[in-house]
Amino acid sequence: MKVAVTGKGGVGKTTVAAHLARCWADLSRRVVAIDADPDANLAGTLGYRGPAIAPLATLKALVNERVGGGEGWGGFLKMNPRVDDIPAQVGVEIDGIRVLVMGTIERGRRGCACPENILVREVLGHLLLQDDEHVVVDMEAGIEHLGRGTAEGVDLMLIVVEPGWASVDTAGRIATLAADLGVTRVAVVANKIATDQDTAFVRQNIGGLPLVCTLPLDRGVEQQARDGGWDREGVFYREMMALVRRIGQQ
Repeated sequence: MKVAVTGKGGVGKTTVAAHLARCWADLSRRVVAIDADPDANLAGTLGYRGPAIAPLATLKALVNERVGGGEGWGGFLKMNPRVDDIPAQVGVEIDGIRVLVMGTIERGRRGCACPENILVREVLGHLLLQDDEHVVVDMEAGIEHLGRGTAEGVDLMLIVVEPGWASVDTAGRIATLAADLGVTRVAVVANKIATDQDTAFVRQNIGGLPLVCTLPLDRGVEQQARDGGWDREGVFYREMMALVRRIGQQ
């Protein structure tokens, strides 16, 4: 199962992505968690407290070795470089979860055939198209790291929303982008829900997208994430585990 998690900044998508990975690992699945958000903090949310993880896009020697280009991109670029060994080289293991940080491609160069972009997309595509692992991708709202070919490997895109206009507006734009890329299954996770009115607001303003999970407004969850702990008896974790079991049956 390959799941991409996205949404407007601040809605809690990284917390949702981390819980997806944690729940699968707790079910003894092989899990790879990919941080494809420029504001990378998925590893920390999963409890990592080691040295800073070098993003793939910043590993110039590896980029030049696999893709070419070099200084000024004067040389030829390998558009389909070997990447199958990269996850083991650059990832870190966090309590049964393999974590990779993709890194940021400068906005002026998004969509271009620059060496860093090629390598990031090829590694992401390789992981999404493998059959033997569960993959969770924490993505920014623009989902720029997904190309059309890569998107074919996404089994489900979860858009995390909170009860607010900016969040649901962003969800609509993401759903349009996902459809353009060929992602066939898109659903909404409502986070920070305090009342029935919050749930109703989300349901009424997500343009017919399926609402597959409702998560409570729980400041304790964010504190646990900062501390690297998991409340497996709490509502948030139990709802996420229920979601993991449901999507695993589909």
